[in-house]
Amino acid sequence: MKTLIGGAAAAVVGIIGLSIWFKEFLQILAGAIPVMLLLGGALAIYLGFDELKDTWKKEGTQDDTTFQSVDTEESEKIKQELDDLKKQNEELKKQNEELKSEDK
Repeated sequence: MKTLIGGAAAAVVGIIGLSIWFKEFLQILAGAIPVMLLLGGALAIYLGFDELKDTWKKEGTQDDTTFQSVDTEESEKIKQELDDLKKQNEELKKQNEELKSEDK
């Protein structure tokens, strides 16, 4: 946040300096100072905004990771279904092995 404010202030001072010293801008030396302030301020604004976006993104992902509680009855039902599927899988593996041994 400090970077964003500092960058904005530097950009404003750079624009003011560029408009005040426009004649000297043609002399390069006096004109280089506002340009450097302007570019430095723009860079600082960009970095500050990028930092804010990262902060917002972190805050947004924390809300997405909350889990809803599942009641015990539903969880027991799911566990039972999983056990049944495991048993069914084992039976199918045995049948597959028996078929392979018969083919040989």
